[in-house]
Amino acid sequence: MSARADTNSDGRWLGLYVLGYLVFLYLPVLLIPLFSFNNSIQAAFPLQGFTFDWYRTLYGNPALSGALANSLIIGVAAASGATLCGITISYMDLYGRSPLAATISAIARLPILIPGVIVGISLLILVNLIGLGPSRVSIVLGHVLVALPTTVVVMRSRFAAIPKTIREAALDLGASDWMTFRRVMLPLSAPAVLSAFMLSFLISFDEFIVVFFLAGTEPTLPLYIWSQLRFPRSLPTVMALGTVILCVSFIIAGAAEILRHRGLGAARRNPA
Repeated sequence: MSARADTNSDGRWLGLYVLGYLVFLYLPVLLIPLFSFNNSIQAAFPLQGFTFDWYRTLYGNPALSGALANSLIIGVAAASGATLCGITISYMDLYGRSPLAATISAIARLPILIPGVIVGISLLILVNLIGLGPSRVSIVLGHVLVALPTTVVVMRSRFAAIPKTIREAALDLGASDWMTFRRVMLPLSAPAVLSAFMLSFLISFDEFIVVFFLAGTEPTLPLYIWSQLRFPRSLPTVMALGTVILCVSFIIAGAAEILRHRGLGAARRNPA
């Protein structure tokens, strides 16, 4: 009886800890949408009234439109490159049976452990040495590096969930390695490919530190937001823009997670 009471007590304390952690982590984020509707330039209580004026200021802003266009172009390009590299690296890691493939896979996941400032400075030195300099191309290359660990992890888990007997059967029937990959493994991994692309796009779209070092004369949306924070009167507009970005990010991240789990669930239901 005493052991059960101790277990219940530990469970309550754990629940309180998790609740406190969630409040500490997400309450500041939830305050951004709240203040974005406040009829005041100051983010403070009590609220002065309800307004959509800050959202209306987002339209017809050429600087904002240019930064958004840059972020979309860079995000699509970086997500495409990171997804293609992630597919290749993860597939060779699982089926290449080569120490080199395993080493490349480990190296591809290293950037997630390196501080963003170090990555940004290193990339800035590299692009200057090769003659690219701070530019849109440099940002795309940097974002591929930053998003690559996510795509490798997502695609590796998807390829690992596909029964090996499917690939072995295709090879036994005379298909080459390339045909097996293109006609069998890749179609079975389509949900994970789309999920990896969407997550990579989000990482690129929201990335600030790498862009801070590599941006030239064409800032992305995170850089535009950072530049506007220097002006107190722009704070409500920034919070309105942040609310829109939060909503879109949650939708894309949720869709990516649903696709990833749907693909893994299909592999478990159809093992052969």
